[in-house]
Amino acid sequence: MAAAIVVIIVILVILGLITVGRSIRVVQQYEQGIIYRFGRVLPQVRGPGLTLIRPIGDRMQKVNMQIVAMAVPAQEGITRDNVSVRVDAVVYFRVVDPIKATVNVQDYMYAISQQAQTSLRSIIGQSEMDQLLAERETVNKKLRRIIDEPTEGPWGIRVERVEIKDVSLPEGMKRSMSRQAEAERERRARIITADGEYQASKRLAAAANTMARHPAALQLRLLQTMVEVAGERNSTLIMPVPVEMLRFFEKIAPGPSQPAAPAEEAPEDIGDAEVAEAEAEIAKAGMPSIDEAPIPPVPEVNPVPDPAAIARGAAPRAAGAEEPPGANGAAAPLPNGETGAR
Repeated sequence: MAAAIVVIIVILVILGLITVGRSIRVVQQYEQGIIYRFGRVLPQVRGPGLTLIRPIGDRMQKVNMQIVAMAVPAQEGITRDNVSVRVDAVVYFRVVDPIKATVNVQDYMYAISQQAQTSLRSIIGQSEMDQLLAERETVNKKLRRIIDEPTEGPWGIRVERVEIKDVSLPEGMKRSMSRQAEAERERRARIITADGEYQASKRLAAAANTMARHPAALQLRLLQTMVEVAGERNSTLIMPVPVEMLRFFEKIAPGPSQPAAPAEEAPEDIGDAEVAEAEAEIAKAGMPSIDEAPIPPVPEVNPVPDPAAIARGAAPRAAGAEEPPGANGAAAPLPNGETGAR
């Protein structure tokens, strides 16, 4: 009799332990529990901690509420400007309604993956290649809106962020873009060089006008050049020739008369505006600017007459001083005493 009682007590203890084990559940901090009672979902969701359920008829399903990072496989497509690209992305989402995520969709992880792939293909077809490369933020927002629209309401899943990881282009397109970038840099370099030459030419024109007004400046420049050449250790021989001597030989040299050259007017545009703008840009960049005094206008110089032309013009006037007989219309006497008038 006593043995039977002991057996019964042991059986009851085992059944109690089994009941307690089936009734006690532990829910983690990042999880929520859904209770199915005889196949029907209870509206109350169990939070984190220790919770009790009925040992018979109740079943608990835990849902992870953490943010999930899912990699979207690379998708190939043709952009709006007919360029073949290969794009992959990553989706960050989390469950906001565990009941909808478990009841309304069979496998929400697989469903989100398929939705992200189809949405990525759609974005590739709607965007241009430059937008995929340069406007990543705009494309990411549009892709997030497309993925989140059909998932948050019926599925209880919210897409937090979508990031495009890589955009692969064909090799031919890469070479074309490289040539385009190289041509653009070369164009900018040529424009900058041409602008510098233009400003330098304006400054040289202004310097030439200054030297034309002051002949001594040309001599000083010649002496300075001689000093610079002599400062170097070389075997260069310099023989300066005065400019007045060259002009003297030019005057006495025989040759056809040439009309006097008209006086050259001072150039109206000497590049002050362009140089001032360039100096302003240099000052903004933190470099010292070049300060120069304003250049006064160049006075007009009357042309110098050619001495050879004056000499040739004076000869006919000297010959015309002695007029031959009959030059004024009078009749010249003939040898036989008759006049030549008729």
